[in-house]
Amino acid sequence: MFHVATPNDITSGRSTDVYFVMTVEVLKNAGLTDVKVRAEFHVSSLPKDYKWAVFTGLKEVVEVLKGRRVTLYALPEGTVFYENEPVLVIEGPYLEFAVLETAILGILRHYSSISTKAARIKRLIGDKTCLFFGARALHPAVQPMADRAAYIGGCDGVATVLGAEMMGIKPSGTMPHALMIIFRAVAGDHTLAWAWFDKTISADVPRIVLVDTFFDEREEAMLAAKLLGERLYGVRLDTPGSRRGNMRRIVEEVRWTLDLHGYKHVKIFVSGGLDEPQIAALRDLADGFGVGTSIAFPPSIDLSMDIVEVEVNGRWVPITKRGKLPGFKQVYRCGTRHVITKWDEPAPCGEPLLVKWIEDGKVVGKLPHEREIREYVLRQLKELEL
Repeated sequence: MFHVATPNDITSGRSTDVYFVMTVEVLKNAGLTDVKVRAEFHVSSLPKDYKWAVFTGLKEVVEVLKGRRVTLYALPEGTVFYENEPVLVIEGPYLEFAVLETAILGILRHYSSISTKAARIKRLIGDKTCLFFGARALHPAVQPMADRAAYIGGCDGVATVLGAEMMGIKPSGTMPHALMIIFRAVAGDHTLAWAWFDKTISADVPRIVLVDTFFDEREEAMLAAKLLGERLYGVRLDTPGSRRGNMRRIVEEVRWTLDLHGYKHVKIFVSGGLDEPQIAALRDLADGFGVGTSIAFPPSIDLSMDIVEVEVNGRWVPITKRGKLPGFKQVYRCGTRHVITKWDEPAPCGEPLLVKWIEDGKVVGKLPHEREIREYVLRQLKELEL
């Protein structure tokens, strides 16, 4: 058996912390079954050196809450947010969603953490290509979710077949070392792997050859360029850490040699153990990056949920635990800054960001396609600093 939650486990509340189950039992026994609350989701502090985060996971939260007697307000998926801003509010009888808090927080924190890291890397490299290669770092049950989060955050493509299929995009990939090893062992020439790849794979797939399996990267890049000529779109350097030395120097050598021999059209992609410092050091040389673990296991965007209002005798009463701000709030985008107000205050400027997605269990907001969400993120990134 696989130790994973089914969709029904999630939407029924079985994937919850036990203290919520006990809380429901206590409230029922006390006759407090219909107490209405407004519960706010926010992050009190972002990871070190983070100035902003990207809100994602809304699509799955809507899936969890639809059909229940609640109203859901949230930022549009892909919206950049800051510390102490409400990103989502649930309004309704507390017992309607008490056992769902664990799942909702898990969805939002995991999604937003991956999307934010992807967005930071995309902001760092600008128009260069970023492919998400993080599937092998994750349990397969969550690979499609991680692919979606990374793509929304700004990655130009994802590697897994299922993740791409669920978003209606094509998966992106090159070739593994296994291909060259088998051809060298059986046929005595690993470059035959590149030739057979070129003969076999559809012409609309870019010919990006892995050039670090047996020989010096510069030498293998030239072998690939001579073999495939104009059909060679790029070379990928996935040089293991034990052989890397100065990676920037290796990329410089490959670029110089390709240019010197008339292969200026060949792009250079780098992958393997990359995070922001390594990418920053190579972004002026490399044309693209395959990034895996640093996006798949990013610093956590620690969202939490707090009740901020309770309905008492037909009136909403602001109340919350210490260290939090009570009351139902709105967030306005005013140019490049956000302003938080009480919900019923006049708009200070700009546009309100918290909008209604579910009303009394019925989905009322239109959820855009992942491509649209990604474009929304990319537009915002142009105005942000790391």
